[in-house]
Amino acid sequence: MTQTEHLTRRTEQRNVAIIAHVDHGKTTLVDGLLKQSHIFRENQQVGELIMDSNDQERERGITILAKNTAISYHGIKINIIDTPGHADFGGEVERVLNMADGCILLIDAAEGPMPQTRFVLQKALQLNLKPIVVINKIDRKDARIDQVVEWTQDLFLELATSDEHLDFPILYAIGRHGVAMYNPDDEQKDLEPLFETIVKVVPPALVDIEAPLQMLVAALDYDDYKGKYAIGRIVRGRLTPGMQVAQITRDGQISRQKINLVFGYRGLQRLEVPEALAGDIIALTGISNANIGETIADVDNPEALPTIAISEPTLKMTFGVNSSPIAGREGKYPTSRQLRARLYRELEVNVSLRVEDGNSPDEFIVSGRGELHLSVLIETMRREGYEFQVSRPEVITHEDEKGHITEPIEHLVIDTKDTYIGVLTETLASRKAQLANMTNDGNGNVRLEYHIPTRGLIGFRNAFLTLTQGNGALSSRLLGFEPWLGKIGSTRMGALIASEMGLALTYGLNNAQQRGDTFIEPGTAVYEGMIIGLNSRPMDMVVNVCKEKQKTNVRSSTSDISVRLTPPIIMSLEQSLDFINNDELVEVTPQHIRLRKRFLTQNERARNREQD
Repeated sequence: MTQTEHLTRRTEQRNVAIIAHVDHGKTTLVDGLLKQSHIFRENQQVGELIMDSNDQERERGITILAKNTAISYHGIKINIIDTPGHADFGGEVERVLNMADGCILLIDAAEGPMPQTRFVLQKALQLNLKPIVVINKIDRKDARIDQVVEWTQDLFLELATSDEHLDFPILYAIGRHGVAMYNPDDEQKDLEPLFETIVKVVPPALVDIEAPLQMLVAALDYDDYKGKYAIGRIVRGRLTPGMQVAQITRDGQISRQKINLVFGYRGLQRLEVPEALAGDIIALTGISNANIGETIADVDNPEALPTIAISEPTLKMTFGVNSSPIAGREGKYPTSRQLRARLYRELEVNVSLRVEDGNSPDEFIVSGRGELHLSVLIETMRREGYEFQVSRPEVITHEDEKGHITEPIEHLVIDTKDTYIGVLTETLASRKAQLANMTNDGNGNVRLEYHIPTRGLIGFRNAFLTLTQGNGALSSRLLGFEPWLGKIGSTRMGALIASEMGLALTYGLNNAQQRGDTFIEPGTAVYEGMIIGLNSRPMDMVVNVCKEKQKTNVRSSTSDISVRLTPPIIMSLEQSLDFINNDELVEVTPQHIRLRKRFLTQNERARNREQD
């Protein structure tokens, strides 16, 4: 009997991933699919963005973690994998795409294919996933459907590696209203055309159920009752609760394990199943040390699957124990041992992250895919009660064969009004960006495409919002590594630095505001070396914000009228990371985000400048 005679088509289910650029409507479309598949009770309150269950996802309005769910359509189970659209979380897309047989590529009817659209489609076609293109948000006033379809076909022509990749259906949708159509002018009814297309176009898994077990761990989850869940797709064979299996690590070490429970997916729930077959996406418990990229295999015939290949990180930051004079007052976990354990624990679930010990026992070098990737980790740890300090992000450089230093270069796409071209061109030129393309739609909207070093993008997002007065969107993707482009000068003014420890007072802050902009309010605890504002001149300036007005015996009738202060600039975590220079740090605690000098006293800073 040949190998192919064992193969079975799982016609009762489909596995599909939803991929797109950030904010093109993936999670909203999944909402519609969930609601119209009737997996919720009629009176059940489910809200919007159902799959974005993480606090930060809801606050930021983006998907950070890839998640899976399952719906039923005319007796066919459709496993859906919702993926992040932001380039910084590309590792999440890479690790889950191998669970799917097809993909729904969402493209905004106004923006068209963006940098991350290219990235996710390239990954999907490399895995030979069957694509379904959905042009979403066709009700937008600035929608240009025919143009976007043409751009999409051009993108497929560029990325396709076989003729089959060019054979894809195109649907038109308004995800927010829960409707999809075969043609833009069809009646807007429901998502039935999309359900039908998934069942018709996405191939059922072709698997060998009788062969020895193989499953690749693509995701992890944890709860206090059942412990660690290993989530993935069974490639061949079958799994039952209580079964003895072999766990094969990334470096080939094999250990014997016992499965406790096996779960399938229905809607947002995990349901215990008596048996799972090849082609199923499942979660299992019992393997407490499971990691992403490992293989769960047959105990008598342990064969490893290829591990998940993840793109390398491009930025690094130094995480260190908080060394400020008021350290340890606000955090639950302030020690280096606790910080180290938490960072290395993050490696289990965050596949794009790298952590290594720093120059001292209190420092750790953390590498990631971008500023947002690292700032989400910092914010998560802050909310968990950790207290630490972080340095300015730095790019990760490499050496080529000739020993020359190379740095990461990104393809930057900016959509804005044509009135801002001048200021953007001037700012980007100082950041070593080179204009690659510029298109104008004739209505005052322009798309600028640049090739820019990753270090030129550090701090640019905040400057971009200021320069365009909020009228613009930007995104980028990694192109590769090119020779070092030279020094990028700092355009920031000097810092206002507190001269002593105490509470900031109105009188002292009023004096500081005559020198520049302040970041703190009266009553804020400060210490020597803490940055309390931005100077109006290039050099740093030490100011005493704890100074109070001396009382005198002689007072005029108006002397006690309170001083009116300009409201302080309150910066977010991302803005703080963008703001600091190389000799400065961001102090992160559960209650506050403070800026400080690396060397707190004036003497230490002077000595360090002499050494430099």
